[in-house]
Amino acid sequence: MAPSDSPLLMRDAPQWLARVERAPSPAAQLASTSHWPSFLIGQADRPVRVLLVDEEVSARRAISHELLMDSRICVIGEAGSLLEAKRLLAQQAFDVLILDVGLGGGKGFNLIESVRRHRSSAEVIVHSTLGDEVHVRRAFAAGASGYLLKNAWFQSFTQAVLQVVNGGAAVSPNVIRHLLIRLGSGAPAEPNAARTRIRTLSTREREVLRLVAAGYVTRHIAERLSISGQTVCAHMKNIYRKLQVHTRAHAVTTASGQGML
Repeated sequence: MAPSDSPLLMRDAPQWLARVERAPSPAAQLASTSHWPSFLIGQADRPVRVLLVDEEVSARRAISHELLMDSRICVIGEAGSLLEAKRLLAQQAFDVLILDVGLGGGKGFNLIESVRRHRSSAEVIVHSTLGDEVHVRRAFAAGASGYLLKNAWFQSFTQAVLQVVNGGAAVSPNVIRHLLIRLGSGAPAEPNAARTRIRTLSTREREVLRLVAAGYVTRHIAERLSISGQTVCAHMKNIYRKLQVHTRAHAVTTASGQGML
């Protein structure tokens, strides 16, 4: 394998070592995350494993720098091309993939579907300049759990990673605002034929989905609604079936587009 075609892994990347050396000490990191509840995924002794796939070196550097500052997350590799990405996904076990879907002229969407087929337990967060509704819905339909816009303010990659692995959805405020404005205008988000196939959510299912949209994870939803976590999961299963979706983020955007929230 030629060096230029090899996905970048932590053990093969000297530049990562310098970045790690600039990061806070493990003690400092633990002190900053000691409030993190033990029942949530992502602990210092078992961090969330993240892969970065983006053609822009500067984007990968900025994201990895932020993530490496938190002991709950470990960046285990990165790729800058479609070929490198495919090899990286085949070689590495991971929990979260942060992906620019514009990779390879827009073929990044295929990687989302590949992850869903071969690593169903992993989560995908899209990081893209494409913020229009068509691309956002396409990403969620493919199986993404988050959608972050490049160069957007008020977003945290650390928060996004921890959010999706704990059952939440991560979406840039600008994307949510766009969907809400469209919803408020009364413009249909889906063709009529598609709307007729979607069943109406119950009052409780809407309550659960509103809390998902607000960023709550399963345990916190259960506490707020005074129900068990198992019941929350049962409601989500019904929501998936009714809305014909497979992720919480896709459920939120679909329900919003149908005026159910």
